[in-house]
Amino acid sequence: MRKLKIYLETTVFNRYFEPERDNHRDTKVLFEEIAAGKFHAHTSAYVIEELMNAPEPKRQNMLDMITRYGITLIEGSVEAEALAKEYVTYGILSEKHFYDRTHIACASVSWMDMIVSLNFAHINRPKTRKLTRSVNELKGYAEIAICSPMEVIEDEE
Repeated sequence: MRKLKIYLETTVFNRYFEPERDNHRDTKVLFEEIAAGKFHAHTSAYVIEELMNAPEPKRQNMLDMITRYGITLIEGSVEAEALAKEYVTYGILSEKHFYDRTHIACASVSWMDMIVSLNFAHINRPKTRKLTRSVNELKGYAEIAICSPMEVIEDEE
């Protein structure tokens, strides 16, 4: 069976270091499954840019996860940023949500199976999932699933 190619958005790295928050346990399990080789995990230069705004030592801890878990880094691209602008044109996300729309676009142009996000305000919500599917199809990209860690992990409980 083919391993799923997953794109890890910024909130997933943050939640790993926030034990008091909802979804922390599932986020840690996701990284354990990545370490066990269940997924081909990717993130992007856009995530790195966002992580650079975190305070130390959390910033370095989050950046270290990329190496520790063997996460492939996707460079930013003109193609991703052009698709992200289309998401604005079609009313999926606003101009001010550059990183949110660019994460989806980067995952789409990189042919990921899914983007894993805990950003329920902009990325992981019904409107974004539905309209992204339509715009991606219109622009020649595959549908990308937008999921939370709990939807991705194999929970034994």
